[in-house]
Amino acid sequence: MSVKTIALVAHDHKKADIVVWAQKNKEALALFKVVATGTTGSLLLEKVGLDITRLQSGPLGGDQQIGALIAEQKLDALFFFWDPMNPVPHDPDVKALLRLCSVWNVPVACNVSSADMLVSSPLFLDPNYKPDLPNYDK
Repeated sequence: MSVKTIALVAHDHKKADIVVWAQKNKEALALFKVVATGTTGSLLLEKVGLDITRLQSGPLGGDQQIGALIAEQKLDALFFFWDPMNPVPHDPDVKALLRLCSVWNVPVACNVSSADMLVSSPLFLDPNYKPDLPNYDK
């Protein structure tokens, strides 16, 4: 069975939160292939030491790169610490990313509490767990 892939993304005002959270969960996260958008990936590499595949910055296409992974069923979970209090120029991309997670039944955590719940689930580390994929051919 191949290694599962997860994505870590954080808006500017949430980057410190995702770094602290990743430091606490480094052991679990190290079991996965981790992708992250630009600056978030750089911070996690520097401050946590995770092996990370860095994508473009979110506003420069990183959100779409993660969206493509979801649409191709190559992403197993998304940890997206987004900031609902500060609008961003790429807000439509953010909404599209969250929508794709719902469309393809990809687990998504949007804050520290939901990330804690997701990473502490026995299913998170179960290599045999596969969420049901919707059938849109009906």
